[in-house]
Amino acid sequence: MQSVKSILSQFNPLKDKYISREYQSYGVYLSEKLQDEGKKSLYIRFAKTIPRPILEEALRFVIDSGARRRGALFMWKLKQLNVFKKNKKITTNNIPMPRRQ
Repeated sequence: MQSVKSILSQFNPLKDKYISREYQSYGVYLSEKLQDEGKKSLYIRFAKTIPRPILEEALRFVIDSGARRRGALFMWKLKQLNVFKKNKKITTNNIPMPRRQ
């Protein structure tokens, strides 16, 4: 983990002017490590909503594997860690009624 002093020394206000929060910086870091700069906003969203230890575990797995498609492997590992699982109860209110013709 980098110290605040090292992050601020590397901060370029002309290049990094839209990064104002720590989770945004971590999301950009993820996209650079995964060589998937086109999906920065997705990784920023993950950095904001998913706990950091889970993201770090998935990142370590991808870096150690040496895969070509790192972004896809990262998503697969997050799925294996049950990050995207929703606890939604099935009730009759959630089932759409058939239309009458």
